[in-house]
Amino acid sequence: MHPPGADTVLVRHGDVNTKSNTVKRYMEGLLVENIEALLVDRSIPGEVERRWNRPLVHTTEDAVADATDAVTDVFGVVSASPALTVSTEKAQIIEALEETARACYDGGTFAVDARRADKTLPYDSEDLAREGGAAIWEAVADEFEPEVDLDDPDLTFGVEVREDVTFIYLETVSGPGGLPLGSQEPVIALVSGGIDSPVAAYEMMRRGSPVVPAYVDLGDYGGIDHEARAMETVRILSKYAPNFDMQVYRIPGGETVDLLVSEMEQGRMLSLRRFFYRAAETLADRVNANAIVTGEAAGQKSSQTVRNLGVTSRATRLPIHRPLLTWDKADIVAKAREIGTFTDSTIDAGCNRVTPNQVETNARLEPLLAAEPDDLLERAEAAAADATLVSP
Repeated sequence: MHPPGADTVLVRHGDVNTKSNTVKRYMEGLLVENIEALLVDRSIPGEVERRWNRPLVHTTEDAVADATDAVTDVFGVVSASPALTVSTEKAQIIEALEETARACYDGGTFAVDARRADKTLPYDSEDLAREGGAAIWEAVADEFEPEVDLDDPDLTFGVEVREDVTFIYLETVSGPGGLPLGSQEPVIALVSGGIDSPVAAYEMMRRGSPVVPAYVDLGDYGGIDHEARAMETVRILSKYAPNFDMQVYRIPGGETVDLLVSEMEQGRMLSLRRFFYRAAETLADRVNANAIVTGEAAGQKSSQTVRNLGVTSRATRLPIHRPLLTWDKADIVAKAREIGTFTDSTIDAGCNRVTPNQVETNARLEPLLAAEPDDLLERAEAAAADATLVSP
């Protein structure tokens, strides 16, 4: 819901404000670029104005709701509000509040949340809230009995007075928070077609890192449907980053999986993970990525005990980021639903068929190295060198 005549989206960021002015200016520039890209990708009319602390999207009243939805999909945005703009004159602000109340307030409790950035104005926030609240009351008193609740109102009239303009709004829509995409270095995202890996990739994007998706083709243990699910989840992630390349590197791994299944019983899932990591590291060198991100969570699977994670991680010199390390499965599923990847992730991962009858939960590196093929990591490097690009 927005005031009549609202044609501006008021954008708020969070962690960007903790940076030095130089870094903040750089990150706000990235944020504006990413907002512009999302508006264009979704065919939403709008012009982004870069303002210190408060970027604005100027659009039309017909498009202001869609523009708000787009803005709140942009990484780095904490929240946004579709707003009506008026001057900083108190009389005009009061008049706009009256008109907004007549159009939008139809019962329940209300409050006025007024903030004034310009301390030189001849009124303060308390004056504005008090007089604005009285004006709203009078505007609707003939229709129903209004009620003020400053703690938990049904409707809040937001008033933000800047140096040269005032924004009046009725809702604050939450965004993903984090940092603008592109403000951190790129990472290799191992995507499997399961529920976890796209959520982990999203979380790294939310912290500013572009992801380079990598899918390991498991041959007969994966299949066309398994790959299609992985590609579809990447396609969904790409909607949050239309100005970034989200093509997928397909790494051939079928022969190595066959070898592990035929030669190893206990520990082969760990060796397969080591193959993944070394392949991802090799690909990272190729595309100038700086880390690997996976959807692993401590204890979620037998291969993901804390000890096993330590053993498998030693296959690479790169840091392995695991944003979901402490998440419960229910929370991962909820996030997958929220970002839109859940439906296309609900398929058993092909590597489940690789799992031996006796799983390894307490691995040691030396016995694992003795059991796995001597050339496992060389195979991974060769597979990554043969990786091909696929458009999701």
